[in-house]
Amino acid sequence: MVSVILPAAGRGKRMQAGVNKVFLSLLGKPILYHTLRAFAAVPEVGELIVVTGKDEVAALRRSLQHLPGLPAVKVVTGGSERQYSVWNGLEASSADADVVLVHDAARPLVSRKTIEDVIAAAKEYGAAIAAVPEKNTVKIVEDGVVVSTPERAKLWAVQTPQGFQRSLLMAANEKAEKDSFLGTDDASLVEHYGAKVHVVMDSYQNIKITTPEDLVVAEAFLRQKRSLHDTMQDAAAKVHDFLHGKD
Repeated sequence: MVSVILPAAGRGKRMQAGVNKVFLSLLGKPILYHTLRAFAAVPEVGELIVVTGKDEVAALRRSLQHLPGLPAVKVVTGGSERQYSVWNGLEASSADADVVLVHDAARPLVSRKTIEDVIAAAKEYGAAIAAVPEKNTVKIVEDGVVVSTPERAKLWAVQTPQGFQRSLLMAANEKAEKDSFLGTDDASLVEHYGAKVHVVMDSYQNIKITTPEDLVVAEAFLRQKRSLHDTMQDAAAKVHDFLHGKD
């Protein structure tokens, strides 16, 4: 069984919306709803856990009851850092879960293929992350001056979900706590623990909604996806009618 932890406790200051960005509307539904639906559609996923701010827990629990097509979702309180929020979600996860996925709640366009590929890689290797090759030239800068230019062919932009065998992620978090290590993502904790992390090719459409511009892009991608789905459904219906002698 796979458990999914969705950190959603950030304030999203760059969105400048005055509310938690995952509650903003994306084509008529909250961003969080689209993200939850993506994981609920994967048969191996048996548990969804949203980690949010203390003052939002009760309201979110009520709101999720009125959203169609979702299974029961656990809502737990986040911590002062994302790492601590994930730990709270991990502690709330079922001991029956062999794999735990951690996914940014503000990445609603994650594909089913990516989710399934990360699950498969986590089962095989113990730890896996979704990522895409970096398209831009990246500079190392100190005090406003370029120090070096890393080889772009070796650079990957890390996304989510990140998947881990539950026991490994638990152990990595415990070691990080013991060492007072604060990682930039969950994979960095596993790296600090000494385990290898496998990379799964993702899509550039799996964007994290951080700014108002990202919301516009996400809506465009989602409309495109829905249009393609409708086109394929219409084509399939026409083939069915043709095969059955209908006009």
